[in-house]
Amino acid sequence: MKNNICLLLYVFICSISSGQTLQKDSITQLEEVILRDFAKTKNATGITPSDVITKEVFQGYSPIDMVSSINQISGVLIFSGALNTNRITIRGIGARTPFSTDKLRMYYNNIPITNGTGSSTIEAFDLENLNAIEVVKGPKATSFGSNLGGAILLKPNEAILNTTTLSNSLTVGSYNLIKDNVSFNHKDEKLALGFQYGHLETDGYRENNSFNRNGFLLNTSYQFNQKNSIALLVNYIDYTAQIPSSLNETDYNENPQKAAFTWNAAKGYEANKYTLIGISYSHEFNKKLKNTSSLFYTYLDHYEPRPFNILDEFSNGYGFRSTFSGNLNSAEYTFGGELYKDEYNWGTFENLYEENNGNGSLQGNRLSNNKEYRRHFSAFGTFLYPFSEAFSAQAGLNINKTHYDFRDLYNSGSQNKNAKRSFDVIALPSLTLSYKNINGPSFYGNISRGFSNPSLEETLTPDGVINPDIAQETGVNYELGSKLRMFKKKVNVGLTVYQMDIKNLLVAQRVGDDQYIGKNAGKTKHQGIELDLDITVKAFKTFTMKRFFNYTFSDHRFIDFVDGENDFSGNPITGVPKHRIVTGMQIKHDRGLFAGMTYTHMGIIPLNDANTLSTDTYNLINAKVGYSKQLTSRFKLETQFGINNFFNVHYARSILINATGFGGSLPRYYYPGNNRNFYGGLQLKYQL
Repeated sequence: MKNNICLLLYVFICSISSGQTLQKDSITQLEEVILRDFAKTKNATGITPSDVITKEVFQGYSPIDMVSSINQISGVLIFSGALNTNRITIRGIGARTPFSTDKLRMYYNNIPITNGTGSSTIEAFDLENLNAIEVVKGPKATSFGSNLGGAILLKPNEAILNTTTLSNSLTVGSYNLIKDNVSFNHKDEKLALGFQYGHLETDGYRENNSFNRNGFLLNTSYQFNQKNSIALLVNYIDYTAQIPSSLNETDYNENPQKAAFTWNAAKGYEANKYTLIGISYSHEFNKKLKNTSSLFYTYLDHYEPRPFNILDEFSNGYGFRSTFSGNLNSAEYTFGGELYKDEYNWGTFENLYEENNGNGSLQGNRLSNNKEYRRHFSAFGTFLYPFSEAFSAQAGLNINKTHYDFRDLYNSGSQNKNAKRSFDVIALPSLTLSYKNINGPSFYGNISRGFSNPSLEETLTPDGVINPDIAQETGVNYELGSKLRMFKKKVNVGLTVYQMDIKNLLVAQRVGDDQYIGKNAGKTKHQGIELDLDITVKAFKTFTMKRFFNYTFSDHRFIDFVDGENDFSGNPITGVPKHRIVTGMQIKHDRGLFAGMTYTHMGIIPLNDANTLSTDTYNLINAKVGYSKQLTSRFKLETQFGINNFFNVHYARSILINATGFGGSLPRYYYPGNNRNFYGGLQLKYQL
């Protein structure tokens, strides 16, 4: 394995050298291809650094696996147990969450889509409708929550000015995959209108693994005049996904296609209907002050038969976000506030699948009925001052207040009737210093404080009432980075070192099939190095070559972590690989031919806090080729063919840490990755 990595590094360094010999050739810079935008200041975070992946990067992946493109960002790792089960971790934050993404804030077109306890579901969106994903690592994103994990900003497609296009993309592939996306986009000086409809169905690689989704996205805005505009966003997704669940080590190695026995017997699945509606209004008071305010509403209807019970839940969320931005002479400022409230209703029922003659889940008597009101408010402000053309400083402050109000509507005991928990107001400052040299290296430093709210399971005791002793996680992030653009911006190098110290570590300890105990277990230290390189060169006058190499080194450890009689202090944090490499190449010919390859090396991942069990390392290669042709002045045709897991590697695409076996069964740690699989697609675009 070490020899393979060394060979890969050697080939990549040689490719840099070959790129240098080509620097005298003319080049058309493909900015949309670059993983990191080194020059442009991000409106989302000012001079605070962030990482952006764009539609061009998405196109290097299968249309049903675009979420994996997030792994091209160093320090960011997404575990995908299935199309409906994704867990995003940033610098190790969120690695201990069992099945979903938390400890970060997620926004869709600047509208918050993270629920009242901090959980985000990227699978509620068709990523084929996105133009870009921007990721802020760590609590630097003052205007977007200051969460320990950071913030993820999803940005939908928009048409090019003065164009109207209609397109259809069809993809078919292994496991009876069919994905179809119809898109209409229009933009003129006043109106921007985008509408996309998508359908996806697949049987999946494993037993009890089918997925069926339909949805649409409406994204439109209207410019009344130079000072006033209004925008409307409507996203609707309806999907049903069977759940094969995780496997024990024996089944994972011998028969990775099988589903967990009880989940297969119950024919477990989840059905979701998700709606997001947001309306935004922007007004420019003068050249020094602008405001954008948004009203939004979210609705989730979730039904999930599991072997141990049936979960029936729905949530209504709504809120308001307002941001003022402007400048004072050469200084820039932003301030505003965000209020998010939701009402979460959930209940459980008996699952009588064992009495249903092999027909799967059958709903029985009610077991619980609960309601929780959740309120999340934050006020924020940043001030950016340029001391010179190259040197600037940005100070920020986020103030957060979170409140939970739990109601047990099933039990009659007075103790369970009503339980409230209001966390203290928390202040989260941030300071970034930046030195930018257009013709040389740029440097930045950041110190910031962040927090994470407990998840729903962590806020409740085993008796189902609010846990009065649970506290928010807090931490301080220290970060230094350098960016260098060389050879007429054809070669870009980024290097970041960081340390994040976290206290009141939140731990969800599993004590039953569907029961967790939340507690604050100690302190952790997250240290790491992130290296990013990308090269874009013109070769042989007709080929454009883009290469990237991203390396993540994570030294994340428990500093003070005692769990019962076990002292895990000093151990590496569970669920985080120490080493990870993602590298690849894209080649485009001027006449429309393109090809790409990505290689992923995943280091071992500790599976339990004692570090007595770990995953194996694996190396994964995906490849894709295609051809794009302008048939007429109005019609454009594009075809593509791809292979995922080219060498048919046996690997775990996701894991469940600290798994526990119940009733004498082995613990189920592993979500097997798909075997070698294929897909092909055809897109036809018509410009009106």
